[in-house]
Amino acid sequence: CARACPPSQGRISHCPALREPGGAGAEGAEGGPGRPALRGREAPLRPARAMALSQPGPRQLEEPDGYSHLSAYERKRLKNITENAKFFAALELHECRCVLRMSGGESTNSPCLWFSWFELQKLPMSSQPQVPGGPLPMVPEYQTESSKWTEALLSTWMRISEVLLVLFESLSSMVLREENIRKVVKSRVCSMAIHPSESTILVAAGDKLGCVGLWNSCGTEEGAHTFIPHNFNVSCMHFSPCNPAHLLSLSNDTLRCGDVARAVFDEIYRSEEDLSCFDFLEENACTAIVSCWDGPVAVVDRRTPGVSPELSVDIGFRKTRTVHVHPVNKQYFLAAGSVDVCVFDVRYLRNTKENKPLSSLTGHTKSVASAYFSPVTGSRVVTVCADDRLRVYDTTSLSSTVTLLSSIRHNNNTGRWLTRFRAIWDPKQEHCFLVGSMAQPRRIEVFQDTGKLLHSFYNVDCLGSVCSINVVHPSQSILVGGNSSGRLHVFK
Repeated sequence: CARACPPSQGRISHCPALREPGGAGAEGAEGGPGRPALRGREAPLRPARAMALSQPGPRQLEEPDGYSHLSAYERKRLKNITENAKFFAALELHECRCVLRMSGGESTNSPCLWFSWFELQKLPMSSQPQVPGGPLPMVPEYQTESSKWTEALLSTWMRISEVLLVLFESLSSMVLREENIRKVVKSRVCSMAIHPSESTILVAAGDKLGCVGLWNSCGTEEGAHTFIPHNFNVSCMHFSPCNPAHLLSLSNDTLRCGDVARAVFDEIYRSEEDLSCFDFLEENACTAIVSCWDGPVAVVDRRTPGVSPELSVDIGFRKTRTVHVHPVNKQYFLAAGSVDVCVFDVRYLRNTKENKPLSSLTGHTKSVASAYFSPVTGSRVVTVCADDRLRVYDTTSLSSTVTLLSSIRHNNNTGRWLTRFRAIWDPKQEHCFLVGSMAQPRRIEVFQDTGKLLHSFYNVDCLGSVCSINVVHPSQSILVGGNSSGRLHVFK
C-alpha cells in the first residue's frame, strides 16, 4: 500500500495491514509483536522507525490503557493514523483489488493495488461541492445573486474589452490598394501632416530637397502638386490646430506658414543655427517651441513682427532632434537629443546654463531619433533609439526620474539612405503607437504601450519599401506612410 499513502507520511507505519494486531506483518518470525519480520539480509530497523512500527493500531487506541502513558504529541499522531486508516477503508481499495483480479486486470503476484498520487488527488472529497455541468451564472462565491459591486466589476471588464475589440476591427479594416499610392515629392520623405477634414484626405509631405507636396487622395483629377518654400530638408510639418487653412513647415534655416487663403508661404522665424523640430505651445498656435540641431531651443511668437525669437536658451543638450509639448499641461515640453530625453518647464527657461530639466527619461545608450507624449493625457512617452529599442515611459507623475514601462526589441538601423524611424501615437488612442519596420515583407507596425504587437499593415503586392515616416488621421481610420522615393501609401 505504499503508493496509496500520501508522500508526506510513512509507507509502512501507515499501512492498515501493519497497524492491525495479528495482521500481515504484525508478528514476524524474528521481529516479535508489532514488528515486521526481517527479509533476507535486511538490517534491523532503525530505532526511530522501529518505535513508529511498534505503536498500537486503531483497535488498541480504543483501550485507555494502551495510550494513557503517551505524551500529547504521540496521542495526536495516533489519532491522525486512525483517521487515515478510516479514510483508506472508505475508499474500498481491497474490494477494487478483488474485482480487478477477477477480471484479469491485476496479476495475482502483485502485492497490492497501485494508485498514483495524482489519481488520489482526483478522488472526490466530501467537503468540496461538486460543480454541475453546462453553463453557470457568473455569481461570486458565497453569494446567491450579483451585487452592485460585482456588476461594476463585470461592466469594467466589458468596457475595456469593447475598446480593444473596436480597435482590432478598425485596424483590420484598413487596407492598401494600388490607387491609393502616389509619388508626391521628388526625394526622400522627411515629414508629413494630414488635414483633419473628415470628408477629404488631404496629405502634405516634405522631402529632403525642401519641397512640400500636397495630395488629395480622394480626387483623381486634382492629383499631387509640389511647392518649394525651403532650401533644405523639411524636417517637421503641422496643420494649425485652430486654423487648418495654415500649414506650418520647418527647414534647417526657416519656419514658414503656408496660408491657403492668401496663397503665400509666410516666414515666421529665421535662424543662423540649423533648426530640427517645432511644436505649438498653445491651442491658438500663436506661440511655438523650436529646437536646434546643436542643442538650444527657442520660443517663437507669430504675433510679434519680424523673424526673431522671443527667447533662445541652452538646455544642456549637445544635439536636439525633436521637441513635443504636453497635450494637457502646455507649459511642459519634451526634448530628445543624443542620449538625453528630458521634460522641461518653459516658464522657467532662462538665458543661462542653469536650465535644469523637470524629469529625465533614462536608459538610452545611443542617439534618440524621437520622443512624443501620448495624445490624450500625456501619461506615456514613446522613444525610438539607435540601440534598437522602442521604450515607453510612465509620465503620469513628472518626478525627477520617470519609470520605464516597457522596452521593445526593434530594428531601428535604417542606414544613411532612409529617414530615421519615428514612433507616433494614434491620436484616437491613448495606449497605441505606430512605427516603420525593416522586416520583410515591408510593413508598418502597431504596438500597445505594454510592448505587445497589435497589428501589422502590409500588402505584398503594393508595399515593397520601408515607410519611415507615418501619420494617422485624428478622427478617421486612415494611415499614411511615406518612403525614401517620395511615395505616399494610404491605408483606409
